[in-house]
Amino acid sequence: MPEARIDKWMWAVRIFKTRTIAAEACKKGRISMNGSFVKAARMIKPGDVIQVKKPPITYSFKVLQAIEKRVGAKLVPEVMENVTTPDQYELLEMSKISGFIDRARGTGRPTKKDRRSIEEFTTPEFMDDFDFDFDFEEEGVE
Repeated sequence: MPEARIDKWMWAVRIFKTRTIAAEACKKGRISMNGSFVKAARMIKPGDVIQVKKPPITYSFKVLQAIEKRVGAKLVPEVMENVTTPDQYELLEMSKISGFIDRARGTGRPTKKDRRSIEEFTTPEFMDDFDFDFDFEEEGVE
């Protein structure tokens, strides 16, 4: 039965952009198999289910083929099956909706779109229809 290193497999099926990032995720405890965290050198075989934590959700992938060579995006469905539960995708949608309100620490400055949304959210409505053009009589000006 063919086996593959978990970091190479995750890179090969395009879960992570580079193998280094895949290995780093293993080291940080973001990758688990059968409820236990795995190291980058862990061997996987077809039938294994891998959980990948990419905040705010945890993806689940079923291994259909153990490969170590990167494949084209069109071939990925033959190699793995996404078995992520629908409630995880609901979490993702909720985080997209809440957007800028609970921005994760360290994600950088708000974008221009975020800033406009924040300003629109915090600006009181009555400020727009208030007339600031007062007629002041100039006193003492010669």
